[in-house]
Amino acid sequence: MTLSDEGFLDIPPLRLEYRMIGPRPDAGPTIVMLHEGLGSSGLWGAFPDQIAVATGAGVFVYSRAGYGKSRAGPLPRSVKFMHEEALTVLPRVLDAIGFERGFLFGHSDGASIATIYAGSAQDHRVRGLVLVAPHFFIEDMGIAEIARANAAFATGDFRDRLKRWHADVDSAFRSWSEPWLHPDFRKWDITEELTYIRVPILIVQGADDQYGTLRQLDVAKDECFCPVETAVLPGVRHAPHREASEQTLKVAVDFINGLLRDHREGEKRADSGVAAT
Repeated sequence: MTLSDEGFLDIPPLRLEYRMIGPRPDAGPTIVMLHEGLGSSGLWGAFPDQIAVATGAGVFVYSRAGYGKSRAGPLPRSVKFMHEEALTVLPRVLDAIGFERGFLFGHSDGASIATIYAGSAQDHRVRGLVLVAPHFFIEDMGIAEIARANAAFATGDFRDRLKRWHADVDSAFRSWSEPWLHPDFRKWDITEELTYIRVPILIVQGADDQYGTLRQLDVAKDECFCPVETAVLPGVRHAPHREASEQTLKVAVDFINGLLRDHREGEKRADSGVAAT
């Protein structure tokens, strides 16, 4: 398909809002950005544009079903919703946009979805992962924070603030909170998927993240056989790209550009008849 700067991706029964910045997938590497549990393509703000400028890569952002302006999906969501997104929806999105090579860049639930995909699909097109505040297993503090958000949505102005980003704010909130607060979700764990990832990973986390501790990073470093870089940002909570955008941009861009540079050098060596090592 021909990607406009913004529009809708139709992969029936889904109709997903998207933005495409910079070179299209047939013209260069693409960074596919996966939003947080209550996020959308718009909630990334200017960060995707900054990533595109700093790397020269194309950046594709989209809203999952029920978020932003995307068509809502059926409710209630399964406690396996992140596996469903990673193994059923994401491959269709990548194929629909003509993804040829690049990176997955996820925040929170989006980072977990990227992890599941990379550890399950073994997709040679994915050259690296940037995971911002990922969840690899459940922690009590994260569940408690979601319970507080649930109460704030019901009684405070949280619902009104979310309306700015979601056409169907109730669907968006239920799609996130109901699975997370379901008793069966306590058993959710994707540490096994980490062991199957074979591309470099960058993990960025705020030192004061209210949804997860630095144990998440420790588990990734213990379980992964691939290279894992980490950046812990002091005084930052669950949204480093909003709370410390310059720091987050720098570490992400350095990581992505390093891999792009290595890949291009490998291509040049191969073209010159010298074996790449």
